[in-house]
Formats: sequence, C-alpha cells, structure tokens
Amino acid sequence: MPSDVPPLVAVVTGSASGIGQAIAIELASRGCHLILHTRSNIDGLMETASQCSKPLCIVADLTQNHSLYSLADAAFASRGYVNLWVHAAGTDVLTGAAKSWSFEEKLAKLWDLDVRAMMLLSRTVAQRQLRQNTPHRTLPSMIHIGWDQAHQGMEGDSGQYFCAVKAAVSAFSKSLAKSFAPKLRVNCINPGWIQTQWGQGTSQAWSDRARRESLLNRWGSPQDVAKLVAAISLGDGEFLNAQDLAVNGGWQGAPGIVQSQTTLDRSSDECE
Repeated sequence: MPSDVPPLVAVVTGSASGIGQAIAIELASRGCHLILHTRSNIDGLMETASQCSKPLCIVADLTQNHSLYSLADAAFASRGYVNLWVHAAGTDVLTGAAKSWSFEEKLAKLWDLDVRAMMLLSRTVAQRQLRQNTPHRTLPSMIHIGWDQAHQGMEGDSGQYFCAVKAAVSAFSKSLAKSFAPKLRVNCINPGWIQTQWGQGTSQAWSDRARRESLLNRWGSPQDVAKLVAAISLGDGEFLNAQDLAVNGGWQGAPGIVQSQTTLDRSSDECE
C-alpha cells in the first residue's frame, strides 16, 4: 500500500484470547490499524494490544444492546470507517465455571452472544460500511466464525448446541452477503479442531480424535485461522463472497460413527 494511503482499519471482537487474539495480531502484522474488543478479559486484551501498533481498545458486553451499539459508534468514530469487521466474540461454555452449567444455560448464553448479538451488530455495522467514505479501493468486508461440523451434526450435548448455534451463524452470514452485495463482502470461516484453551487441557481421548479427524493428522492452531482471515480480507479474496470456508486440515471424520472411547466421556468432557 502506498505510504500516503492510511492503513486499513480492522475491528476484531473477542480479541483478548484464542482465535480472535490470533486474528488481531495477524492483521496488525500486515499493517492494519486494529480496534480490539473484550467483554472482561483486560489482561488478555492488553497482551493483544502489545503486539499491535497503537490500537484502540474497547470493553463492551455485547449481550447488552446499548453496549453493542456503543461499540459500533466508537469503532466508526475512530477513523471514520471500518474496512474489515471480524466477529470472533463467542461464549466459552467448555472451561471454567461454565463447564458445569446445564444444557439450557449453555444454550441460552451461546444463543444470546453468538447469534442474537452477532446478528444485531452485523446489521448495524454493514449499514455503516455501505455509507462510509474510505481512501481505499478494496470493498469493505465482514467475517463470521462458524464451525466445520455445524451442518453435518455431532453427537453429545455440545454437538447439539454448537451445531445449532454455528449453523445459524453460517446461514445468517450468507443472507447478509446477499442483502448487501455487491458493495460488501461477507464470509464465514469454519474452524475445525483448533487447539484453544479447551484443547490445551482436554483428555487424551479427545486429543487423539482431533488428530484422527484431520487429514493432516494434527490440531489446528488459532494462527491457522488467522492466516486465512487475513488472506481473504486484505485484497487477495476480492471475488470471495457468501462462502463457508473450512479450516480443518481436511475433514476425514465419519458422521454418525462414534468411537466408544470418546462417547463414554461425552457428558463430562465437552467437545469444541
């Protein structure tokens, strides 16, 4: 990019840890000005910020409508435009106190943030992106984070609520792309077995399954997801729109066929 053109502006929600943090750092390494977000993980947000150049950091609970719209207001007020918005914020129901929540509690929390809040925020951001004036020729874009197994189903409690939630994310993402084309690109990235906090502390049975179900025979990393987001969002993916893009090393699982070793642990050791 010519030196007289200001950097692209990217917002990454949920950028204090995991996939969101990796995406923010990757985009910063490619010259983007970052707007970072967390609900409450201030230490994690500061860690992300330390690897970005003068980012704007925003703390907001996206399940609260006033906070959701305030985040959008602050993001667009920062530079006057947003080239890329990445919806990486998501509810962690697999670790910490949330692991012991009931199915109903987990589903309610996931739906509130990962679906309802994401939809409201996406709609207001998209409308603003269409009205904005930027010094860049690239189309504005938006990225959602789905799940590679959402459309085929997966056994167990977590398979049921994650498939329902992430299938909703994917369907909404395509609908938004069709609603705002050709002036805005919207794509959904679907990670497979990515070794975030849950994967780092899970049982050997789940770790073996993660490797077995990838053609590359390994866990994916948050950086694997981040590199794809950057590649399709920063000029090289101009003809990609309304797509589900899997990051899983090549899926080789067999839907409906469950290994007995992992099934035995299903209620006590959740699957990401």
